[in-house]
Amino acid sequence: QVQLVESGGGLVQAGGSLRLSCAASGRTFSSYAMGWFRQAPGKRREFVAGISWSGDNTYYADSVKGRFTISRDNAKNTVYLQMNSLKPEDTADYYCHARNVGREYWGSGTLVTVSS
Repeated sequence: QVQLVESGGGLVQAGGSLRLSCAASGRTFSSYAMGWFRQAPGKRREFVAGISWSGDNTYYADSVKGRFTISRDNAKNTVYLQMNSLKPEDTADYYCHARNVGREYWGSGTLVTVSS
């Protein structure tokens, strides 16, 4: 069982930055691929960024490539999402996701609001 707790959301002006954190419980964190998804009001949840268990491989949605950076610290059981050059269309609830063979877990989300 893995529990995920996101933090770092808030209100920021367009062009600003935020760093989201996702703290995971459990001793097997390093075996999970991790990711961030987001869901804006009235829209489907969408993939934002992903990182392999080792941190060697990262993946991004085209809409955030070059602005967002995902990273992880396996010693701290934490994954991060650094978000720069934020746009109003980045406004959404952001969810942390953990995936391993046959198992996946979601956090409860943290709200990011970008004002124009």
